[in-house]
Order: sequence, then structure tokens, then C-alpha cells
Amino acid sequence: MSRWAKREEAASTRRKSWAIGVGLMSWTILGIGPCGPIPGGSLPNGEASGVVQDWSFVNEAKRCAVEVRPADPHSVTVNCMSWQGRLFVSCSKCEGKDWSGYALAEPSARIEIGNRVYPAQIARITEPDELDEIWRARAEKLGNDPEPRAEGWWTFELRSR
Repeated sequence: MSRWAKREEAASTRRKSWAIGVGLMSWTILGIGPCGPIPGGSLPNGEASGVVQDWSFVNEAKRCAVEVRPADPHSVTVNCMSWQGRLFVSCSKCEGKDWSGYALAEPSARIEIGNRVYPAQIARITEPDELDEIWRARAEKLGNDPEPRAEGWWTFELRSR
């Protein structure tokens, strides 16, 4: 490859990286839902009506997005799972993360599963036996062997409202 071709290839890579960066920053500034590891604002999809009694369908979703702090919406992509028809989201090394602090301070939340957004109340689960069961449900959903629950792993339950 000639020197000029290498320079053009490097310039093209820089332009693509810049465009991706600008796109992600715009996404965040505009307050649109999360994009991978980058938090967002209000979840953009239509809100479902009615109270959900059985969240088992959540195990078909690869990931979910949870929105907390209704006055100034903050949303993140999270692992989600159902156990005994209940809905849970998990967070590794969760202490000190913005979204988990907002969830602890204000229980109103919304969760996006597929293309639907469901209003919910969010609460942290702290009972060890229940956490172990939810951890096993998470492992089953992900197709992993259940290992001992990870240190710093937090779980929140979302209840339809």
C-alpha cells in the first residue's frame, strides 16, 4: 500500500470516529434514550397502558432500558430478567452509579422492553436468599452456569403501575 493510500485510510478512519462521536454526543444531548453504555434521557418509545401482572415475557428480551428520575429523565441499558413472574434489573459494581442513586432516591421509573415502555415503581432488593434466586434466574436467562453471586451486584425489582 502506498504512503498516500495509508494516509487516506487513516484520515477516513478519523472521520468515521469523529462522526460516531458526534452522533453519540447528539443522542445524549437531545435526551433520547440510552445508546449502549452511554446514558440517555427520556425513553422514546410509546408507553404501554394497563398494569402488567406477569413479566415472564421479559426473558425473551436481550436487554432492557430503565429510566429513573422523572423530573429530569436519566436512562440506561441494563440486564433484565423475570423470576416467578416478577421483573428485575441488575447492575454490577452499582454503588455510586448515577442511575442507581436516582432509583434509590425516587421510586418512579419506566422500563423499555422491546418497543414498549412500561411505567413502574423501582425498589432495591437486599434480602440475600431472594438475591441468590434472582442471580440463578439471571444465569439461566443468559445461558450461564450459576456461580456464586458477584460482589457488588445490585438488583432492583420493578412493579407495574
